Amino acid sequence: MPAVSARWEGLQQSGGTDMSWVNTIMGGLLICAACALFQGTADAQQVLKREPAMGAMREGERVLVDDGTCPGGQIKEVIGGNHVKVGGTKKIERTRRCIKRR
Repeated sequence: MPAVSARWEGLQQSGGTDMSWVNTIMGGLLICAACALFQGTADAQQVLKREPAMGAMREGERVLVDDGTCPGGQIKEVIGGNHVKVGGTKKIERTRRCIKRR
């Protein structure tokens, strides 16, 4: 018991700095948990009822559109382009394809 008592007195005198590594680990775990929570919400993608107007999407932007044009169990994925016909600077057209619903 005397060794435990001496250790406790040492912690009290040092202001508890011997336990600072615990605070560091707990802070890191809290940051990891917050990142995992935000990642889960970032993966959720909004489903639109119709395609955005031409020129409204950025190049490479992806949206899901449920307008009934794809077979059952699938949904339309639209990937934005950057075509000169709609004010863009390249000749990359918007692409559409039916993908499996998630």
